Amino acid sequence: MEVADASNSFGSASPRLGGECVWLFSRNTDLSVFLGSAVVALLLLAIGYQLGILNEDSPNWTWISAVLLIDVAHVWSTSFRVYFDTEEFKRRFWLYLLVPVAGYAVGVALYSEGDLTFWRVLAIVAVFHFVRQQYGWVALYRRKLGETETWTWWIDAAAVYLATVYPLAFWMTSLPREFNWFVANDFFALPAFVDHILFPIYIAALIAYAAKSIYLYKTNGFLNPGKDIVVVTTAVCWYVGIVAFNSDYAFTVTNVIIHGVPYFVLIWFYAKARRERTGKVYRTLSQHWIIFLATLWALAYVEELFWSRGVWHERTWLFGANWDWTGLKMWLVPLLAVPQLTHYILDGFIWRRRGNANISVT
Repeated sequence: MEVADASNSFGSASPRLGGECVWLFSRNTDLSVFLGSAVVALLLLAIGYQLGILNEDSPNWTWISAVLLIDVAHVWSTSFRVYFDTEEFKRRFWLYLLVPVAGYAVGVALYSEGDLTFWRVLAIVAVFHFVRQQYGWVALYRRKLGETETWTWWIDAAAVYLATVYPLAFWMTSLPREFNWFVANDFFALPAFVDHILFPIYIAALIAYAAKSIYLYKTNGFLNPGKDIVVVTTAVCWYVGIVAFNSDYAFTVTNVIIHGVPYFVLIWFYAKARRERTGKVYRTLSQHWIIFLATLWALAYVEELFWSRGVWHERTWLFGANWDWTGLKMWLVPLLAVPQLTHYILDGFIWRRRGNANISVT
């Protein structure tokens, strides 16, 4: 993901906290996207506590705002990076074609072995994607400010990975929980000693990150506030949403918002940069952020309509009467999962510097 050329190093003058050179997009955008999304998630958690819904399934208004309008919609935002951009689609035609085709074929094969087999594999891929995205933001901030020293990379990587991996390990050593990633039993159980071993390492990694940041500031006047925000908000939201509360509502608001909102912004900046070099349809759909979001929300609604009426048989008040797909699920469930599986896999390709030399989102 090419954001900007790095120009600072530990030996140079300290970046100004209010200066644009510190941030990926801009000061106000970064603070709103990374810090603001976490604050909103925690405020919603507090509201849920006050309303007494932490011990219940997520209410419909939470599902619509967090799952439909953020989680599902952000999956479809990959279309603006790949499939709506005809020049980009042609550039790596076979990759962008074969990923969904192969994903569907593998999905059908997995579902034929049992629906739980399918959902467990999809959950593993999804978890990997969620964890890697948080590391990706840290890596971008390191590149932005020219952090190239190996010892700091190890500390940063350990902190952000353990901020996500430890809560997942806790989850898998304390099954069953009152929430699932996709469906019941899609996570397999780990022995309790995994939590006992990993917890002190997790604490040590976060302490090491804080100590390293203080040391660099005291010795070189170096600050990377955006990266610090990503690490801290990741640690807080993942711990609170998975470990501190055993709640579907808590997990939904803390997990989805800090993952989906920053991705929307990243795609929006990419779309703005590409708008004048693409076709009329792309320019139309990306001419204003409201149209951009409305497009994604419409696609998300259509997808969830098929999931609801054909698979889950929920929310008829929003999506209409149910369909009987009993004999077709092996073929249709993997098909409906193609957008998210494509998003998970392609995200590992489309933001790498190697193979995307012309990408710029600022």
